[in-house]
Amino acid sequence: MKKNIKEYTRRRFIKQSALTSLALVALSHFANSKGSSAVLKKGSGAGLPLIPDPKGYLDLPEGFTYHIISRAGETMSDGLLVPGRPDGMGTFLDAMGRTVIIRNHENSPTPLEHSPFGPSNERLSKVDPKSLYDWGSGTNPGLGGTTTLIYDEETGTVVDQFLSLAGTYRNCAGGVTPWNSWITCEEDVTRADGNTVLEDHGYVFEVPMEAKGLVSPDPIKAMGRFNHEAVAVDPVSGCVYLTEDRHDGLLYRYLPHKKGKLSAGGKLQALAVRDQKMLDTRNWDTPGLAKNEPMEVYWLDLDGVEAPEDDLRQRGFEKGAARFARGEGIWMGDGELFFACTNGGPKKTGQVFKYQLSTKEGKKREDKAPATLELYAESEDKTVLDMCDNLTIAPWGDVLLCEDNGALNHIRGINAQGEIYTLACNRSSRSELTGAVFSPSGKTLFVNVQENGDTVAITGPWETLART
Repeated sequence: MKKNIKEYTRRRFIKQSALTSLALVALSHFANSKGSSAVLKKGSGAGLPLIPDPKGYLDLPEGFTYHIISRAGETMSDGLLVPGRPDGMGTFLDAMGRTVIIRNHENSPTPLEHSPFGPSNERLSKVDPKSLYDWGSGTNPGLGGTTTLIYDEETGTVVDQFLSLAGTYRNCAGGVTPWNSWITCEEDVTRADGNTVLEDHGYVFEVPMEAKGLVSPDPIKAMGRFNHEAVAVDPVSGCVYLTEDRHDGLLYRYLPHKKGKLSAGGKLQALAVRDQKMLDTRNWDTPGLAKNEPMEVYWLDLDGVEAPEDDLRQRGFEKGAARFARGEGIWMGDGELFFACTNGGPKKTGQVFKYQLSTKEGKKREDKAPATLELYAESEDKTVLDMCDNLTIAPWGDVLLCEDNGALNHIRGINAQGEIYTLACNRSSRSELTGAVFSPSGKTLFVNVQENGDTVAITGPWETLART
């Protein structure tokens, strides 16, 4: 049965990658349009109107419902508490047909109100110090990491949840792999001080779907030390792509020595545009990067990737790498990937880039068939899309984007006609919505209301959106 599940997951991963490509063709409807009036324009009749939630929590279209399946502070099966500030998530199918959700928590060592160990870390004694990446001498442990939830979609209940990675800082986003694991990333570059911070932070960790408790907290240092955000894996070449949440960040690529064995070492690179050394893609002060114009790219090898001075991006830029405005969500398609830059564009309201993989991606003769990069979309109206962050692909092919603007946050969709619609609106707080991801069956959309500490399951007649 386990082999069947692995094969199902592998095929699902490839299918979802293909859906991504089909869905993001929709973006070309406005990416190809000339003039700012056609950029990210709200389509008439796109999507379905939202119905105000009488509870003032989450507005959804008619026929859709939500329920909170996990709340920060609840006691989990391991005796620890659900940590606060949930962020990126990935879903898998277990041998019993249940949905496995691995969920990040974007927590620093303080405030303690978000701690899985209690408001005074009093439950820290329940955990072996060796199972935490940074024990913090017992007084300042890392409070980030991941929790794993086992969700029964038929009953709509969580049947188990537990801490699966501990002692890290600010686990923001990450990505699923074709080999049934979740890559979780630290968005923090705190240095060890030999006192209450015992380890350097800014690394990537791997959590297998099958884990039933805390995994060994082993950083994959070859994947670089920087302000990590999200990752995407090419199932064909095994290359891993990484975004960086900095106003002057880079796009990275990791070439593992062994496909699917990230911890066995590899080479880290930064993307550069051919004949445009040190290209600034942000379009801030002097907008000059046009939409829908593919540019040939190449990859620069990086050294000193553990970067004790947090200067990896500066050194990469000085070598000629392209610069991006807060790289966030990233998703792999069929031979191409797409990633969001939260505050790119002249109005700093967001960009989406497309990277078309080389037919020889990651191989020696890659330069004979170079990959391309293009600015695929650029928001010029915050009422349509305001600071896109996490992104995912719906089973019917639409692109779903989570906003992070510090005010009124939505999940926006882009349909096959290139029209923008609103799927959800957070009315309960100013919190961003994070980690949007569908269950393997496609019946349930999971999303977090981060500052509330809630994980929500949304169900409804998805086919009505597929027809709009």
